[in-house]
Amino acid sequence: MSPRSVVFPTVQFAIFFVVVLALSWALMPKPGLWKPFILAASAVFYGAASWRWVALLAALVLANQLAAVLIARSGRPKVRSSIVAAAVAVDLGLLGLFKYYDFFAEDFNRVLGTVGLDLPLPLLSLALPVGISFFVFQAISYVVDVKRGLLPPARTVDLAIYLSFFPHLVAGPIVRAREFLPQLAAPRDPRNVAVGAGVVLIAVGLVKKVVLADFLAREIVDPVFAVPQLYHTPDVLLAAYAYAAQIYCDFSGYTDIAIGLALLMGFIFPQNFDSPYRSASFREFWRRWHITLSRYLRDFLYIPLGGNRGGRWSTARNLMITMVLGGLWHGAAWTFVLWGALHGTALVTEHLIGADRVDRVPAWLRWIVVFNLVVFGWILFRSPDLEIVGSFLRALVSPGAATLVTPAIVGAVVLVIGMQLLPPRPLQALRLRVEGWRPTALGVGLAAVILLVAATVPTQGVPPFIYFQF
Repeated sequence: MSPRSVVFPTVQFAIFFVVVLALSWALMPKPGLWKPFILAASAVFYGAASWRWVALLAALVLANQLAAVLIARSGRPKVRSSIVAAAVAVDLGLLGLFKYYDFFAEDFNRVLGTVGLDLPLPLLSLALPVGISFFVFQAISYVVDVKRGLLPPARTVDLAIYLSFFPHLVAGPIVRAREFLPQLAAPRDPRNVAVGAGVVLIAVGLVKKVVLADFLAREIVDPVFAVPQLYHTPDVLLAAYAYAAQIYCDFSGYTDIAIGLALLMGFIFPQNFDSPYRSASFREFWRRWHITLSRYLRDFLYIPLGGNRGGRWSTARNLMITMVLGGLWHGAAWTFVLWGALHGTALVTEHLIGADRVDRVPAWLRWIVVFNLVVFGWILFRSPDLEIVGSFLRALVSPGAATLVTPAIVGAVVLVIGMQLLPPRPLQALRLRVEGWRPTALGVGLAAVILLVAATVPTQGVPPFIYFQF
């Protein structure tokens, strides 16, 4: 089945979650019943896309659990390191097979063809399991945390719940093993569930995704990026900024919903976005955008490469490697590699100039430069190939009339970007006040949001979240 079957803002998922939540609250005091139940519910959720992927996920659980047990039993550091290396190789090998094999095979075959060698590698054309990039990274965090002594090997059922827990299964946030597994040590108490915070996050996420992100995609982003040569500068320029707004609302909307669902089930996930478009440096941007991926790349790639311990140029090299690989993580395409290289170059430039010198530049000027470079990077990120990138950039300097620009589109973009530039404290205070409403008021508010969202859903339904493809 299509990944569309596991989209949060659907009637099918609403029915699924209401049933699961009610049974989950009833079974919370009895972990012996709750754990098999939530594992089965997560399997049903993921199996709606493909039951073969459930088997793949189960195999990943067993492989990493075996590695963790062997690591814990071994007292020899070299043996422990070898086991971790083997487990990571299996995890990344699985990711590489499904996500990158055809990409590199096609390029390899193209190179062979240019030198007259007719020995092409076979293409596998494997369907990419939804969310594989996320649960593979979480599996790696588990074995590495066990090796570092940050947590003991979990029970197999606990590890299975951690990797398959449906709120974050398909698109994150990337929750560390040491953040999630300890929460399974004691029964959840439905009386201590943060209902207000969960409901507010779900409502905000629904508005971001369906009302804003999908509207911008339909009205300007998808048409322009499909055939940019048909449009002129005003439409193409607005499409670039509209995509910046769309991807933020789409992905942060997903994580808002995921964190809210988890809260209603008694679990706390880490924050994943913090007004990234208010950033006045690329360092700040990556502390605010996809926070769980940023810290994962820092702790599991940048620091192991040497971090900033080897001097200015070694640090620059490590930054560039980290960001290029981070770009490649998003997808098997040269556009993602270039997107990662752009961010790597920006981070390296800031590093070589020095934080003190960068901070001397007026904050408003730094914000203009950073924001517009980020938007330029999104052109690479959104374009399906380099040919579209070229067409889009040529269209940016193609004078002509605006055919897609409307007040609604401009207003939506200004709203999304402008809200992130406002002082955070008043918005936080407003959210806390709403979270404190009585259950009846929360229910009425959520119902109103659902009606608003339903009124904006097109006849073809809600499209998948952007990060489902990763």
